Amino acid sequence: MSRPTATAAQRTAALGRHLMSTSASIPASKARVDAPDEAPVLFESSGAVRTYVLNRPKKLNALNEPMLNLLRPQIEDWSQGDLVKVIVGRGVGRGFCAGGDVERVVRDASEPAARPHAIDFFRREFEMDYILAAVPKPYICVMDGITMGGGVGLAANAQFRIATEKTVFAMPETKIGYSPDVGASYFLSRVDGEIGTYLGLTGAIIKGHAVFEHGFATHFVESRRIPALLERIAALEDPNYQRINALIEEARSEPDSENASTAIIGAKREALDAAFSHNTVEKIVAALKDISSGHRDESVRQWAAQTVEELDNRSPTSLKVALAAIRRGKHMTLLDALQMEMNIATAFCSGVTPDFHTGVTAVLVEKTKERPNWSPARLEDVDDSELLHNFFAKYSPDKETAPRLNPPSYVAQANKIADPMQFALPSESEIRSMVDGSHRSSGATEITLDELLAKFDGLRKGKSGVREKILEVVQRKCTFEQDKHMDKQWLKWKH
Repeated sequence: MSRPTATAAQRTAALGRHLMSTSASIPASKARVDAPDEAPVLFESSGAVRTYVLNRPKKLNALNEPMLNLLRPQIEDWSQGDLVKVIVGRGVGRGFCAGGDVERVVRDASEPAARPHAIDFFRREFEMDYILAAVPKPYICVMDGITMGGGVGLAANAQFRIATEKTVFAMPETKIGYSPDVGASYFLSRVDGEIGTYLGLTGAIIKGHAVFEHGFATHFVESRRIPALLERIAALEDPNYQRINALIEEARSEPDSENASTAIIGAKREALDAAFSHNTVEKIVAALKDISSGHRDESVRQWAAQTVEELDNRSPTSLKVALAAIRRGKHMTLLDALQMEMNIATAFCSGVTPDFHTGVTAVLVEKTKERPNWSPARLEDVDDSELLHNFFAKYSPDKETAPRLNPPSYVAQANKIADPMQFALPSESEIRSMVDGSHRSSGATEITLDELLAKFDGLRKGKSGVREKILEVVQRKCTFEQDKHMDKQWLKWKH
């Protein structure tokens, strides 16, 4: 269905499809005309499904102002339209969306007269992310390719997030002297263990099936199956959440040699969770150095040493801002987390640190391979109290020093947004609750491994990947206790 180029016949067909679609808020005589094929966002209609297609393939569909200008009014129309039952997001070419147009933002931020425009770009982007998260109908995001930064913001809170073997996922902001945004402080703080902290600080990439295994995708489907899957969803007479989930599960794919499972398991995962559980970057680095010299597993030692090098190349200021935001975001609603990130973005644009300009210039403009000239250059030279004031207190709507995010009233309230993990693999905390008997479906205070697997097989209706996830978690987090009277071994969670 992707259309990097199109014939006249295809353009006519696309126009015809769109003219046939209307929403409750647009009379049939005034149906929205589809954007021309050279536009940065295309819109498609099929049955009750409406699709936005990001169409800047030469820029890997990086979000810019014209794209936001097209996206928001159309998404708002679809969100309120009675004839629209499902919204789908996808991209043309090698990327779903590789981020935002930060080069333009930095240029604007460097000029006092244009700085409000740079700040307003973030406001509009973050409001768009919230609208998609709170849209009152099923939203399917197909991450078939590079999905980073701003692209993650469009996808992260969709009820259905499909990864393929082409998915390349990252939040690389600390590499350019900025901090993870678009809701990252919310979703990175809620995935298992400290995976989110690790990805947010290092900017590390995960690919393919690993994106599904770590909870950033709800399903894994081979790229070649996506067009047929979307056609089947469009053919549904009543495309509710459960029926959509069932169709995606039917199209699921298992990992193979080309889309292998995550390497962050076992001893490496234990080391990661231990190191990145600290609340200061200095302690995280110290823990990684201890692991790199003293861990029994050579591969873990190598991973820790490499991670220390990666963190050393990042902006010290960005690392500290990112960690503080992730820790705070864990206890916020999505809207509050986005507002905090709006305040942080305002601080970066206002020149609180030169690192944003330095990083974008070095990494994206000059494309240097050297460490950018960060200022301060070392973690120990960053004034923590000054940093907390500048990024988490100085700029806020209440002080009229940062814009207030104002999503439309028709979207779900901040505390009523659909759980983005509802159709994903079970989380470690859910598995733990079943082991210790606190889960609403546990029915007992003791459970065997076979019983645990059977419980989740029933709860997730045979979902692909559930068994593998449970076995991996049990191997790391549980011990077995032999029953004194029966031939059973009970699972006990390690405290």
